[in-house]
Amino acid sequence: MDNRLKVLFVSPEVDPFIKTGGLADVAGSLPQAIKELGVDIRVVLPEYSQVPDEYLNQLEHLLHYRTKVGWRDEYVGINNLDNKGVPTYFIDNKHYFDRTAVYGHDDKQIQFAYFCRAVLEMLPKIGFQPDIIHCNDWQTGPISIMLKENYKLYDFYQDIKTVYTIHNLRYQGKFDREILEDVLALDSAHWESGVVKHDNNVNYMKMGINMSDTVTTVSNTYAEEIKTPYFGEGLDYVIRMNADDVYGIINGIDYKKYNPAVDEEIYAKYDLENLEGKAENKKKLQKDMGLSAKDVPVIGMVSRLVEQKGLDLIGQVIDELMNEEIQFVILGTGEERYEEIFKAAASRYPDKIAANIKYDSTLAKKIYAGSDLFLMPSKYEPCGIGQLISLRYGTIPVVRETGGLNDTIQSYNEETGSGNGFSFTDYNADDMLYTIRRAVKFYNQPSEWQGLVKNAMKSDFSWHNSAEEYLELYQNTIAQV
Repeated sequence: MDNRLKVLFVSPEVDPFIKTGGLADVAGSLPQAIKELGVDIRVVLPEYSQVPDEYLNQLEHLLHYRTKVGWRDEYVGINNLDNKGVPTYFIDNKHYFDRTAVYGHDDKQIQFAYFCRAVLEMLPKIGFQPDIIHCNDWQTGPISIMLKENYKLYDFYQDIKTVYTIHNLRYQGKFDREILEDVLALDSAHWESGVVKHDNNVNYMKMGINMSDTVTTVSNTYAEEIKTPYFGEGLDYVIRMNADDVYGIINGIDYKKYNPAVDEEIYAKYDLENLEGKAENKKKLQKDMGLSAKDVPVIGMVSRLVEQKGLDLIGQVIDELMNEEIQFVILGTGEERYEEIFKAAASRYPDKIAANIKYDSTLAKKIYAGSDLFLMPSKYEPCGIGQLISLRYGTIPVVRETGGLNDTIQSYNEETGSGNGFSFTDYNADDMLYTIRRAVKFYNQPSEWQGLVKNAMKSDFSWHNSAEEYLELYQNTIAQV
């Protein structure tokens, strides 16, 4: 008999199959690390038409059945493949997942209610009875309430516990009141009690927080920040009400995928013992970006161009910043106003700024490897992955002290030689500019800079430590009465 802990990891996106943000990186890497601890962990996601053919062609059809979404009778296909030893299931329904885009549809409240119900009904059919269902973000918010209200009366489901992870509290899944009965098939008492109601809407994030056995988010600082109105996105009162069951566990990154010693996507390989390749990466990045091969610090930025990322601060001081002896390379897409800020700046300073307004994962790697500094002045940042990747590549982060940035970056102390980056506290353009200037000062002190680069590369944010914390959290959740 298999006595291993059994976990079903449910996510709307999983790298390398489908990715729109950092959640996919977590869902692609964390289960692998948990598996290495001896857990029988399996992953499930929707079978979007955007999944590359190389994976769709590997899928094995296991079974199919019908499920109800309110009054709607829907087909469910279950297909699977082995992802580096982790069984991964795909929920197949062409109506809900064969679409021109992954998100943004008018019926997303039905789309993901369907996904949640299909996941729960899949379990006895595939013969997998998890101890824990680990849900992620608003798209999986209904699972815990469906489990408790509709499925616990069956023996198979009675001992299953749920963990719910908030990756970004801003995106909540807010829908009209009528979906409670029409889509979710839940009693109106849940509306009247306030369990699912927020701002006169049904809120998928709120129901996930309220109805799950344990709630986590992706850094200790963010877990505390979201208890306050400034960071709580209107749900701070819900976090405070559930505070005893809310935990912060910092994200990691895949140290096999992000490894400058073996990375085929960067210009030249290097490691902690031999940093010559990093200098080669910088020269070739400068050349490809049309920048002169000067010995000045190159500041890199790989980001979604949205308000959260602190781009307003950069816009306020970009001309002052260009007075410094630096070069700036940015990669990303997003809101038009931010795209225009960087396009205009690049046209004013063509020898100092390279603006790449696009998505390019290979160029992202080259920027991480070829830059000297990595800028993340976020307004808020639940965890952040960019700063972790930049540390791995010996590129020194300049960050604002918020969320996971605060938990992972320790500002450089010239007296002790400790620290792995530079940071500022207030959301203020002048403070950011001062901190960049401080970083540039140390760049111009080669012996100190070399020590700082080594500190960065010695930082360990692989998934192993986080996986150990999740394992303990799963065991404590199971032990709850």
